Amino acid sequence: MINPKRIIVVGGNAAGPAAAAKAKRVNPNANILLFEESNFISTGTCEMPYVVSGKISSYEDILSFSPNRFMDEKGVQVFIKHKVEKIDRRTRTIYVHDLVSEKNLDFNYDSLILTTGSLPKTIPGFSKELKNVFHLKNISDLIHLQEYLNSVKVKKAVIIGSGYIGIETAEALVKCGIDITIIEKEALPFPSSEKEISECVLIELQKNSVQFLNEIKQIEPIIKDNSIIGIKVNGKELSCDLVLLTVGVVPNNMLAEKSKLELGKFGGIKVDKKLRTSDTNIFAAGDNIEFINAVTRNYDYFPFATYAHNFGHIAGANAAGKVINADPIIKNVSVKVFGSYIASVGLSSKQAENFNLNYKIVDAEVPNLVKVMPESRNVYGKIIFHKENKKILGASFCGGKEVSGYADLIASLIFSGQTIEFLTKIPYNYTPPLSPFVNLLSILGRRALKN
Repeated sequence: MINPKRIIVVGGNAAGPAAAAKAKRVNPNANILLFEESNFISTGTCEMPYVVSGKISSYEDILSFSPNRFMDEKGVQVFIKHKVEKIDRRTRTIYVHDLVSEKNLDFNYDSLILTTGSLPKTIPGFSKELKNVFHLKNISDLIHLQEYLNSVKVKKAVIIGSGYIGIETAEALVKCGIDITIIEKEALPFPSSEKEISECVLIELQKNSVQFLNEIKQIEPIIKDNSIIGIKVNGKELSCDLVLLTVGVVPNNMLAEKSKLELGKFGGIKVDKKLRTSDTNIFAAGDNIEFINAVTRNYDYFPFATYAHNFGHIAGANAAGKVINADPIIKNVSVKVFGSYIASVGLSSKQAENFNLNYKIVDAEVPNLVKVMPESRNVYGKIIFHKENKKILGASFCGGKEVSGYADLIASLIFSGQTIEFLTKIPYNYTPPLSPFVNLLSILGRRALKN
């Protein structure tokens, strides 16, 4: 492959800066341009709830680079407040609108990398144009929410949706002294998780006086003076001062769709193992793509910052002339829920069922340290494995900080194709203040062998 002279990256959150910086390292003589519609690049998103709570003092602390510093240190020219509106694949040209000067610009490329991320899902009637309706998807959302909290006395807030951002932001707002109600259409919070994990989350919500309204199919805002003052829920009125929508995300692929790039069933761009799209001159990475799930070997959607960052590096390298393959993805995510931590890796039992996998389950709840240690508490673990070949398909944990290590180890075993029996052979470490005498994973492995 001839090294491209100009590489353009569209999108400046997790994947875009990683792609741009890597492309410049691989091909130092290339002219790398990065375009971002907002004011910010290289931003943290998972950290935003902790800025809301005050644990992180300012949104500026989760900005890794300014455009000028990115140019100085990475050699990449950054255009913020520039919206890429069209791609002409035939002439390899992007058409850009400068949101400050209102000028229309065009740039040619040799390689193009789309890292346009995702957009928050919306709910009819709950327009972001209303003064007290918020998302928490980007830094602009965070600033908008913080400005409102600092200027208006918020006593009651309603969070619609109980996924990762909804649960983390509920804790953040409780720390701000706000009464929280979560509205969820399913029976339990964290509905994509195992039932036992969702029940663990529910217990934490109840312990911290968060009201959880479940199986809510219809909601209607009560609007006055361009604000929501209440929500009709199953015929009853719930008063509120603020509404936060956390009902999931969708790939931000208007550009790709207009350019007739191939999309998958989730709306993400389909890419090959080199992260090339259906146009060999265009690569993609981040929340806007679909990629192979390592367990099912089917295309799947993984809107998580860690995968975006890693795949950004690979897309940047390949766009600059290298040939690197991306490995199929094993989902491995964790979240803090008040006094507990949740971790999920690989497939859930529901997903295994949906893919018609012949699976078995083993679970256990045991102390995370020896009982004599005063900080000892219970940790719950559940592993899904294939009934015939015994290979591990997925796992979920709820407990203390140890669940992160459990999930990482299980992810490694899934990646290497190990069976559940392998859990009984690992020489786990032991020291009273750090680990149990008999590790939860060893217990789960032994129980699986007995079934």
